Amino acid sequence: MASFFKSRVARILPLIALSLSLLFAGCNTSPKLNGDLKSPVPNTAGQDAGQEGGSLATPTPTPTPEPTPTIDLQSVKPNEAGKIMVVMFHNFVESFTPKSYDKGEYTTTFSEFEKLLQDLYDRGYRLISMSDYLNNNISVPAGCIPIIFTFDDGTSGQFNLVEENGTLKVNKKSAVGIMEEFYEKHPDFGLKGTFYVNLGNSTFEGAGTLQQRLQYLVDKGFEIGNHTYTHINLKDTTSAQKIQEEIAKNQRTIAELIPGYKMTTFSLPYGLPSVEGLHSYVIKGSYEGVEYEHAAIMEVGWDPAHSPVSKDFNPLSTHRVRASGINPVDCDLAWWLKNLSREEQYISDGDPNTVTVPKKNEDKVDKDKLKDKKLVIY
Repeated sequence: MASFFKSRVARILPLIALSLSLLFAGCNTSPKLNGDLKSPVPNTAGQDAGQEGGSLATPTPTPTPEPTPTIDLQSVKPNEAGKIMVVMFHNFVESFTPKSYDKGEYTTTFSEFEKLLQDLYDRGYRLISMSDYLNNNISVPAGCIPIIFTFDDGTSGQFNLVEENGTLKVNKKSAVGIMEEFYEKHPDFGLKGTFYVNLGNSTFEGAGTLQQRLQYLVDKGFEIGNHTYTHINLKDTTSAQKIQEEIAKNQRTIAELIPGYKMTTFSLPYGLPSVEGLHSYVIKGSYEGVEYEHAAIMEVGWDPAHSPVSKDFNPLSTHRVRASGINPVDCDLAWWLKNLSREEQYISDGDPNTVTVPKKNEDKVDKDKLKDKKLVIY
């Protein structure tokens, strides 16, 4: 009897072991926890309609975020309270002959623009968007200098489309075409910019509809800003209603062409402010049910803008640097590239979660503007 019992146990034990192994294997395929005390996330992969269940796919491990590389602060010398150049472009042409009434101060040739992009890249400049600047969301590699491109008036030299074999493409002989080609070679330079347009005038003349032109820019990540509907001179406008009409019409038009799109920054036509007492309508207003509010106002400017964490930062008076034209002038971009020292500029620490400044510049930082970023002093 004992031998019979032992024989039965010997046969049953392997079956028990197999059952236990299957049981624990089933535990290993249970839903993975997202953290120690969080609810499990069910995995329904492999379940077909009409079936009560299905084979569970192995949960994909959550990737561990790459830590931000530490840098040698004394070597990189970051200064995120430094100045940032907001460059203002107007006309782009193949060639230009100066005239008595137009000496080319606001005109750039395509060849000079190509050289400029390479020069800026070699100097360590990297493009950021106006939105990222205003929101203090500046993310460029450590040691690099953010720079912003703005384009006024919506001229065809800035951007236009051409038709090739029934397809609309960017004209390579335009600022955007040149930027795209440079971006293909140097993707780390960035492809950003804001175009301040007057949608009541001819805008980006060329192939395609106005909607197609604007949509192309938006799809590429460019931003569109308000420059009034017909480029009025605010200095000569004494009516609050007229100011609101010009700005709101521009906003209404782009919202009709690109549903839901809002222009949140404004460039002063001719660089001239409105008459005293009417400036508030440039910032915020409404006309025929269309409301607008601008987070920043671009001036023609003559010097670099302040860091978004600076105590002097005032987006409603954003200074710009004039792009170097055919006829160079003092305080244009070429002038500033020669006269603005590296230590005066915004030098990135490469970490989007921190704001790093030298000890001597600590008093320039408005700590209320840091928000969720950590201030690092060295």
